[in-house]
Amino acid sequence: MPKTSASGNTKKSELPSTLQRSDKKAQDTFAKTYDSAIGEYGDEQRAAQTAYASLKRTHEKVGDHWEPKDSSGPSDQKAAEGRNSSADTAGGVDANASKEHLYDVAARLDVPGRSTMAKDELVTAIQKANEKKTRESRSK
Repeated sequence: MPKTSASGNTKKSELPSTLQRSDKKAQDTFAKTYDSAIGEYGDEQRAAQTAYASLKRTHEKVGDHWEPKDSSGPSDQKAAEGRNSSADTAGGVDANASKEHLYDVAARLDVPGRSTMAKDELVTAIQKANEKKTRESRSK
């Protein structure tokens, strides 16, 4: 199902819930990329993967929504290597951000034990906190 109307406006009701709680730029990026990819590939799953890959270049998942990143670029090793990469995804966490940035995000999400975590541990903890916040928001 198209994520934009004939006039090019994003259909908010057609977006995943995490994007419904995000800014207009995140919504537009996902929707326009999805619609372009569905036309190109004709496969909803591949279109969604492509749209998320595009979104992750400019936004990071924080809790139950997406926020603009300080600078655009791949969010993790999988994003940097492309679709056929065997690397794990960080699920929207900007794993390429500085440890300081990751610590700040972990603090906002109230991740316990964050002050003693290594960078890769922060990424994993933020990913888990994001999943928890998203589940909580969906159950409301």
